[in-house]
Amino acid sequence: MIAAIGVGIGASMTMLTVFRAMGDDPIPNKSRQLFAVQIQNWEPRRGGSGGAGGSPDNLQEQISYTDAMAFMNMRAARRQTAMYATGAALTPSNPDLRPFQVHTRAAFADFFPMFSVPFLYGAPWTAADDEGRSDVVVIARDLNDKVFAGANPVGKTINLDGRDFRVVGVIDRWEPIPKFYDLNNDMYGKAEQAFVPFNRAIESQMASWGNNNCRGDVGAGWDGHLHSECVWFQFWVELPTAADAEHYRMVLNNYAAEQQRSGRFHWPPNTKLHDVREWLNYQHVVSNEVRILVVVSFSFLLVCLLNAMGLMLAKIMGRAGDIGVRRALGANRGAIFSQCLIEAAVIGFAGGLLGLALTMLGLVGLRSLLSEEVTRLTHFSLADVAIAVSISVIATILAGLYPTWRAAQVQPAWQLKAQ
Repeated sequence: MIAAIGVGIGASMTMLTVFRAMGDDPIPNKSRQLFAVQIQNWEPRRGGSGGAGGSPDNLQEQISYTDAMAFMNMRAARRQTAMYATGAALTPSNPDLRPFQVHTRAAFADFFPMFSVPFLYGAPWTAADDEGRSDVVVIARDLNDKVFAGANPVGKTINLDGRDFRVVGVIDRWEPIPKFYDLNNDMYGKAEQAFVPFNRAIESQMASWGNNNCRGDVGAGWDGHLHSECVWFQFWVELPTAADAEHYRMVLNNYAAEQQRSGRFHWPPNTKLHDVREWLNYQHVVSNEVRILVVVSFSFLLVCLLNAMGLMLAKIMGRAGDIGVRRALGANRGAIFSQCLIEAAVIGFAGGLLGLALTMLGLVGLRSLLSEEVTRLTHFSLADVAIAVSISVIATILAGLYPTWRAAQVQPAWQLKAQ
């Protein structure tokens, strides 16, 4: 019985752990206040195939440089940031270290307070640095450990693509899963190792290292690419109240209507705001295949529980004589019922412990088979431990209800006469 329950719990909890990690709220304290912005800047394809990737609502997941700058200049949100994924070659001052590539994010100063990014040393750059296109950088703790041996580097410089950037801050451990602020690029990967001001990156022509989609004519060179309808920027706003969100929606629609009147758009205004939870659902972060696997694993758990129920029933019926003697000596049906349920709970607890061991073994197996990006989903938390044991105990008790009821119906007179 314990083995059957343990195997079922192990299979179901392995999939449930991955499922919970994939769809978990990466920023629960602010997920209802942060919104991804979308606007339709591509003409709908004929036949209703939609926008990028055949989206049925004709909206792309990212926006163009023209729209990103227009939204920044509107300043209609409490905090706002346009951003994109880029990168650079870092040349360490330490001669023992070779140059290496660093994944970088170009963003505005609001990025850090918006997403509650913790700092180990220093602080984010300022809005003045954004406006002045300052050569400043915020680096991740891992990069600081590698380049500065973990010491406070604020005020020192690092060389990115041949240009010196002054370090103003070091981010402490910060690894949102999934990387909700940019689901188009390595959604389960680690956060970037360096962050630079958006305007500085654009002026330095730091190319996109992320998803980049274009339609129509794209002009020559960097400026032509910037002022085309290519979409490669993410845009997020912080709107603390429902009234703020409603006002921002109105501002977006007014902007889209203005673009229509100017002749840039030849279709009705089409914009959307998604908070973090809505954005994860919109982007199908948890695929249907994973949901099906979770259902299959719990179906397997049900089969294991039915097997355990049959074994419990056979065990209890084998003890009918003992139960009859207890009834004859004065034990009532409630006492028999309670005893059998407690036994079922103990079996469930033991099965849960075995299931935990098998779950951990299953997650280790997944880590060896999957990419490094996906292995971040195989973390087993205390919450998962509690869920596994609770499911095991509750499910075993439920499975033991019928055998327990049968035990309580044993007639002492019949059993004593039979013996």
